[in-house]
Amino acid sequence: MDDSETPSLGLGPAPGAPAAATGDYKVLARKYRPSDFTGLIGQEALVRTLSNAFATGRIAHAFMLTGVRGVGKTTTARIIARALNCIGPDGKRTEPTIHPCGECEPCRAIAESRHVDVQEMDAASRTGIDDVREIIEGVRYAPASARYKVYIIDEVHMLSKQAFNGLLKTLEEPPPHVKFVFATTEIRKVPVTVLSRCQRFDLRRVETAELVKHLANIAGQEGVRIEDPALALVARAAEGSVRDSLSLLDQAIAHGTEEVITADVIRGMLGLADRGRVLDLYEKVMGGEIAVALTSLGELYDRGADPLAVMQDLLEITHFLTRIKVAPGAEGFFDGASSEAKRAAEMAAKLTVPSLTRAWTMLLKGLFEVRDAARPMQALEMALIRLAYAADLPPADKLVRDLMDGNAAPRTPAPHAPAPGGAPSGNGPRMAVTNERPVAMAAPQPVAVTGEGPVFRSLEEIAAFANERGARLLKVNIENDMHLVRLEPGILEFRPSERAPRTLAADLSQKLKDWTGQRWAVTVVRDGGALTIAQQKQAAKQARVERVLQQPLVRAVMDRFPGAEIVAVRDVVSEAAEIEVPMPESDDD
Repeated sequence: MDDSETPSLGLGPAPGAPAAATGDYKVLARKYRPSDFTGLIGQEALVRTLSNAFATGRIAHAFMLTGVRGVGKTTTARIIARALNCIGPDGKRTEPTIHPCGECEPCRAIAESRHVDVQEMDAASRTGIDDVREIIEGVRYAPASARYKVYIIDEVHMLSKQAFNGLLKTLEEPPPHVKFVFATTEIRKVPVTVLSRCQRFDLRRVETAELVKHLANIAGQEGVRIEDPALALVARAAEGSVRDSLSLLDQAIAHGTEEVITADVIRGMLGLADRGRVLDLYEKVMGGEIAVALTSLGELYDRGADPLAVMQDLLEITHFLTRIKVAPGAEGFFDGASSEAKRAAEMAAKLTVPSLTRAWTMLLKGLFEVRDAARPMQALEMALIRLAYAADLPPADKLVRDLMDGNAAPRTPAPHAPAPGGAPSGNGPRMAVTNERPVAMAAPQPVAVTGEGPVFRSLEEIAAFANERGARLLKVNIENDMHLVRLEPGILEFRPSERAPRTLAADLSQKLKDWTGQRWAVTVVRDGGALTIAQQKQAAKQARVERVLQQPLVRAVMDRFPGAEIVAVRDVVSEAAEIEVPMPESDDD
């Protein structure tokens, strides 16, 4: 066994150990895999619980380890297997220990994945009931040489439903010489019947500061000089995953050609943008200087910055500035003593929490657009343009205060006023206005029905009756294509619109005969006639909008938002009147 595999209680080989030959090289994630719980960082709750369990002999028969990638689930499973079967350097240990020696034959065999009584199964490739049936058959036999038989099933959530069901009985009452250790990244996909039979441990992400310290220790053992800001970039890019951070560190060591690995080297390797330049970009966008901001963005892109990474940095800056606003002294995206942090604090003093929360919402939406766009750079530019034009909008609370204090500017004719005929003329925001005073609207009267049939007093009644009888197409034609000239019992004259069906008069005459039981003379004229029902409704709506526009509060709002349009007017009093309040029944009834 070479020096790189020498067991130890720490993270790996001792400082100064000779480097392995090129053919025997191990990546850092494997070379510095912890051999016992002392080297497992960031999982204090798990270590404490297992330590107490091993010390008191209260060791569960099944463990469920869950967490994101690279936090130590499989490593913990192997450490548990070694702790259960360690016999000590002298071979005289008879009980499980939380501190496996790493020198005895069981410890070395488990570390090399060759122990006959410790079996690892990848549920991603062995998902069926036949694979679980092998386990069920094997648990009946005593261990060949170890103290316990240990079954480690990685990615257990990939097992099929039949496989889970086949495992339930054995998992609930296994033989005393059998232990199960499950690992999964998708704990919600594991049936609750399985979870209830296991002792669950949630492995958390490792904090950035702790991960930086861990990486610095490994870099020192490897004889690599790397700046602390560079380590911070690696740790932050790993998002709490120890394995990812070691893989990135491995890549950085191979990527760097200078004596010292700097933060610029890491940024170039990961496609990250300089944080100071991103802060400049953010300041320009929030200041409305979109032309300068797009130029800065183009420079970042030319230097190798990834659009998605830039958008993520902008989101983190927004979060950092918001935290400074609500909790001064908070740490996050920038180091507390850096010049960027001081600039960010000055910028936060100029921005308001409403503007920051609005920026967060727009950038978060833009993040998904950049991620899914065929051309991410264009999606990023459009997101920044939207944010720049929304940055100078007044907060809603300030607008309300100004309106209540009477500070609104006098209203002047604006292009956002609706054009004649109801067609909106502006392209600005659209809004709904609540009218305080109800507007009298003519409602269709119920159709009078005599012994001989219905009696129609207006064209609206005919349209409503057609809708009730299922003649919906005829109802639409009556409302949109008929200019009424004359309506009497048995007589109807109208001027059709240009798009009216040619058979409209004949169809309506036949329907009226069927409904009333008498013949109707439905004739078409060339001139005259009132507005169609649809035109009357549109005119009434337009009149309501014009009345609402005369109210001082509405005028002030429209002046503050040039290009806005009123698209709906609701009558609060009328709506409230429609609510029926049930009356209590009287005892006299």
